[in-house]
Amino acid sequence: MYEYSLNWLYLFFTIVFVDEEATENNKLKLYSNWISSCSFRVRIALNIKGLPYQYQALTRLSLPDFLEINPLGFVPVLLDGDSVILDSFAIIMYLEDKYPDPPLLPHDIHKRAINFQKYIEEKVGPHEKLPLTQSVIGKGFTALEKLLKDHATRYATGDEIYLADLFLAPQLDAAIKRFNVDMKEFPTLLRLYKTYNEIPAFREALPENQPDAVH
Repeated sequence: MYEYSLNWLYLFFTIVFVDEEATENNKLKLYSNWISSCSFRVRIALNIKGLPYQYQALTRLSLPDFLEINPLGFVPVLLDGDSVILDSFAIIMYLEDKYPDPPLLPHDIHKRAINFQKYIEEKVGPHEKLPLTQSVIGKGFTALEKLLKDHATRYATGDEIYLADLFLAPQLDAAIKRFNVDMKEFPTLLRLYKTYNEIPAFREALPENQPDAVH
């Protein structure tokens, strides 16, 4: 029996239930898919915070069992003991509250606001048509370049990795590797992309480095 409660703080559902088969050794368990940008950002967050977790790939065979946990059927989903957290933003905010070090939000209120800018999170589906996708990404990146060029130092909003970086890195990775977006008009974003690829926490979270990756 699952008890559902709407967690308004995280703007999504948190499911609380009594699990007779609690996650082994209380290790976090992440239901993920290698190509999902939402799963990608959660993997980065877990790596940045140094939290060990069990990777559970979502497959056709595992889908029926997964739907018992999340009837909505999407990833990522995080299991932490008897708590199930849905949605990448909710998961990251949960991790930020429970495991606050290192922090993923800056103290500066202006930089904190930038980390919550909606278009940093814009999603691109794997089956979008290439010309349309490139056009949409280009418009979004133009706005991001303008937003970040005066705020980015080593990372998007400062010298530490924050929430904006977790949401931005998967979008840059997909734009460059999957959709061949020409980045010459976005020097700030291109520099950030190169910086992210120097960080082990980001590299380990890359889609192609996941156990269910299709090469």
